[in-house]
Amino acid sequence: MMMTKNFPLVDSHCHLNCIDLTEFHNDLNEVIEKARDNGVEHMLSVAVEPDDIPVLVQLAETYNDVSISVGIHPNTEMPEEWLAPKLIALAKHPACIAIGETGLDYYRVDSAEGQTVQKERFREHIKAAIASSKPLIIHTRQAAEDTIIVMKEAQAEQIGGVMHCFSESWDIAREALDLNFYISFSGILTFKNAVTMKEVAKKVPLDRILIETDSPYLAPVPFRGKQNHPALVKHVVVALSEILQMDYEHVAAATTENFYRCFNLEKGARGKTP
Repeated sequence: MMMTKNFPLVDSHCHLNCIDLTEFHNDLNEVIEKARDNGVEHMLSVAVEPDDIPVLVQLAETYNDVSISVGIHPNTEMPEEWLAPKLIALAKHPACIAIGETGLDYYRVDSAEGQTVQKERFREHIKAAIASSKPLIIHTRQAAEDTIIVMKEAQAEQIGGVMHCFSESWDIAREALDLNFYISFSGILTFKNAVTMKEVAKKVPLDRILIETDSPYLAPVPFRGKQNHPALVKHVVVALSEILQMDYEHVAAATTENFYRCFNLEKGARGKTP
């Protein structure tokens, strides 16, 4: 399907501070401009560790079309002081529109003790999201059922948010939708072996779908194996429009509108930096 170069898009999940700038002449401006040239009007750069926060704040204060989140990835060690009050305080920055990414990841944690620690940290993030009125960005890997259980126990439906880089079953997607969450698809949707995910995408209501790059990871076809960046998010829209048998422009418009609604952000504006 034909892509409209400048049709407004949003990259709902990227890690701008993790991009190797070598191919961009060591200049993040080039990354941002390339995204803008490809129709991306807003980017959400997501935190995964404590040291990300000051860097992301600086990015957001430099680029008005970049918003940020505060949170710690389940595989990142979480300092003792980084409980809900700390997250709530950091989330007060006007550029912060979400809490996360957070969740459960059992890929490298197989001990009951390790999993319990992840669950406790996940609950702290949910508590902070509800208290700060900032939606959650949820990561789950080999822990989908426990992720849903914690979301229910901690009443995550009170604030909602997004299941980022979704690659689980329809049953998990349906439970997340019932808990007031959006489903976000990444470049994985363009992979030939992503059969199950494509079937899930057909079932998720269009008004509950977000798109993302998760850059610099998971570059879409035809860039698979290379570094990802926000300009490539349009290829996720191409794949999604083909799966749903809808026009590119329609899917682009819907996912962009969904982003602003999910994160309670006025379209085309992020708010003033301090």
